[in-house]
Amino acid sequence: MRYNHLGSTGLIVSELCLGTMTFGETGGRFAHIAGLGQDEATALVRQAIDAGINFLDTADVYAEGRSEEQTGGALKALGIARAEIVVATKGYARMGTSVNTAGNSRKHLMDAVDASLKRLGTDYVDLYQVHGWDPHTPLDETMRALDDIVRTGRARYVGVSNWSAWHVAKAQGIALAHGLQRMASIQSYYTLATRDLEREIVPMMQSEGVGLMVWSPLASGLLSGKYTRQGDGVAGDGRLTKGGISHQLDMDKVFRIIETMQPMAEARGVGVAAIALAWLLQRPFVSSVIVGAKRPDQLAQNLTASDVELSAEDVRLLDEVSVLKAEYPAWMFEGQWPRRGSASPRRPAPLN
Repeated sequence: MRYNHLGSTGLIVSELCLGTMTFGETGGRFAHIAGLGQDEATALVRQAIDAGINFLDTADVYAEGRSEEQTGGALKALGIARAEIVVATKGYARMGTSVNTAGNSRKHLMDAVDASLKRLGTDYVDLYQVHGWDPHTPLDETMRALDDIVRTGRARYVGVSNWSAWHVAKAQGIALAHGLQRMASIQSYYTLATRDLEREIVPMMQSEGVGLMVWSPLASGLLSGKYTRQGDGVAGDGRLTKGGISHQLDMDKVFRIIETMQPMAEARGVGVAAIALAWLLQRPFVSSVIVGAKRPDQLAQNLTASDVELSAEDVRLLDEVSVLKAEYPAWMFEGQWPRRGSASPRRPAPLN
């Protein structure tokens, strides 16, 4: 297991992070993903820690809070010293029926973090993340609330999930102008099959010193190799066919990627998923890739990605088959920068 800094912070996290969306029995929104009992969750946490993972990610909305409860319960049952593990959780989603039980207002975030700490059974989380963009709350209100969450000891760092590049850039500007806590990380969807992140968010991260936590690195399991093409969709036993990510994919491209990965996996005696994860792990802007599982064998397969070394030729082939088509203004930049007279644009240093 290798370790990276979370963005430009001093916090060091394992390159693989255990996602706990599978923890907790629920009949709600995450019913097709969750379902594990406490003993099963504890066993997965033990397996992850034994493999060198020091980073756990959860959220208040997962299994209606039960994921946080089982995450905290696992750490307690295993006797893990609090300082030895990095715990991240998220708030934003609706957690009640009243009008103020959702969003990024000061009231909700303060209430949400306190409720999360209670469920986790801890005095603080290492990373508290805003789980979505709230157009109804002024951004400076959200930033001041997050700053207070850090200053009062409820969290060590703050981050976001599912924000656009301009959202984060504006937040960093507000933080710099007012001496507030800056965003340490962004948790985003990024895979070989969907590299949209590279258009705006990756350049923003490199400019602002923000680390990337990748969620759904296998596109709801599509890049695991266990699905087959069926018309315009896929067939197979997994959550992708039971309510996975509902975005549109170029399925011809997806299966070309899988076909490219298969000989790489066979040559190394690993699953296709390990190749897809290894490609993410060699991206220089990735701090940690979140992997989840319902069974020990699934987690074991994902853990093998840390031992996979892709050759330069492997990376070239995967980059080529998954290449992201340039959109405006990116294709304009490709012609402008060489005419400027330098090989590449100078990247500004991260904000201090």
